[in-house]
Amino acid sequence: MSTIRDALPADAAAIAAIYNHYILNTSISFEEDVVSADTMASRIADVQDGGLPWIVLVQGDVVVGYAYATKWRVRPAYRFSVETSVYLDSDAGGRGHGSALYEALLPRLRAGGFHLAIGGIAQPNPASVALHEKYGFRKVAHFSEVGRKFGRWHDVGYWELKLGD
Repeated sequence: MSTIRDALPADAAAIAAIYNHYILNTSISFEEDVVSADTMASRIADVQDGGLPWIVLVQGDVVVGYAYATKWRVRPAYRFSVETSVYLDSDAGGRGHGSALYEALLPRLRAGGFHLAIGGIAQPNPASVALHEKYGFRKVAHFSEVGRKFGRWHDVGYWELKLGD
């Protein structure tokens, strides 16, 4: 049985382990250096202290995925827009966990008065595109060769979802 709850400081090591897989093995994240549990704990605290959700999906006592929202930009006029992220343990894909996380995250963003959710997706990533489009996100931008990792250029597309008025 899966449970979704707010991330706790004690989850930081598990979250970092999930994320570090993507750093080391994929171009899904453009970070190039692994993230320590302490750094991840600080990131989680910064998001939550800023009034935004960072949630985890737990099976038994194991974190198998997480999702969060961050400010889209720092200027005040952007305060109603957020960027969302979903990451799953590399062995947990294709089981509906990403959907479960979005089904928990998106209502919280709506209840928080946010107007727009933005998903930036390094390309190609058909699983992430499918997840976003399942929840009504639509592609609004595509940047060609915007990031360089593993010795090659990578594109990033942006999808948006209007959350409310």
